Amino acid sequence: MNYFQKSESIKAGLRKRFQDGSSKIAKRRCYGYNVDSHGDLIIDPAEAGVVQWIFKEYADGKSLGKIAAGLEEQGIPSPTGKPKWNREAIDKLLSNEKYTGCVLLQKTVSIGTVQIENDGLIDRYLYTGSHEAIISDQLFRVVQQEKQSRSKVQL
Repeated sequence: MNYFQKSESIKAGLRKRFQDGSSKIAKRRCYGYNVDSHGDLIIDPAEAGVVQWIFKEYADGKSLGKIAAGLEEQGIPSPTGKPKWNREAIDKLLSNEKYTGCVLLQKTVSIGTVQIENDGLIDRYLYTGSHEAIISDQLFRVVQQEKQSRSKVQL
């Protein structure tokens, strides 16, 4: 089996697990959650409070920089444990639908060694109700609309 065949075989296996709901990627821990002994996501109350605060601040018009400064003032370490949060980490957190209790898989696609956004190139898989939500769908939508309106490139 050559490299290309092996790569395609691995991708096919991943897609099968996405389709049948057995993918462990859907239960990957992110800031705001822990993983219990069964491998399920459970809310980390302290981190979940931070996630809610970040979403609310952004929805209320605060910039990523002001949110980062606010987290530092409160002495809240970043997801990597550093004393300062960076704008990219906050932006990524604000884009993560996992906080609504859903998981969207295959948001990106690998083309050679480059990762690009999956804009319909291949199927994406949405798992709903896979874990407890930290924020409401409505707040998530408000933040996504706000992010779009603030972006320099209007789609």
